[in-house]
Amino acid sequence: MKRLGSLLVLAAALTACNKEEAREIKRTDVPNFPIAAAVQVPAGSDLFFLSGTVPPVANKDAPAGSIESFGNTETQTVNVLTRIQETLKAQGLTMGDVVLMHVYLVGDPAKEGKMDFAGMMAGYTKFFGTPEQPNKPARSTVQIAGLVSPGMLVEIEVLAAKAKQ
Repeated sequence: MKRLGSLLVLAAALTACNKEEAREIKRTDVPNFPIAAAVQVPAGSDLFFLSGTVPPVANKDAPAGSIESFGNTETQTVNVLTRIQETLKAQGLTMGDVVLMHVYLVGDPAKEGKMDFAGMMAGYTKFFGTPEQPNKPARSTVQIAGLVSPGMLVEIEVLAAKAKQ
């Protein structure tokens, strides 16, 4: 009977470990690139859908609606991600809780109308895949014709998740 009791305790401990493991958000990284190939969010997690976020005016002295007023793609990316970070913080979340990201880039006239992917990545990598914040979201990046205001080159929307403990 004592052995059966020990086995039941062991089974209960293993079940508890498996339940804890199942409650983690799991990420499958892309080697040498700061995105995840896949992110698994366990059932029962809290999900937070953030609307597309655009950059604030960075230079009030520049002509309204100009790229100079919002900054280049890197500046706009950093400013958009900073706004997202503030929105997440208000919900008790961090950038490490972002599991999915859609990045919309407008073609930059200075880049012959092509999106500045390198500029976006320069801003993005300040927030994801760093020693301070190693979590990486699944992400797609596309070039679009335009955004709500001329001069805006970047809009980002995210999905964040918090696994229940």
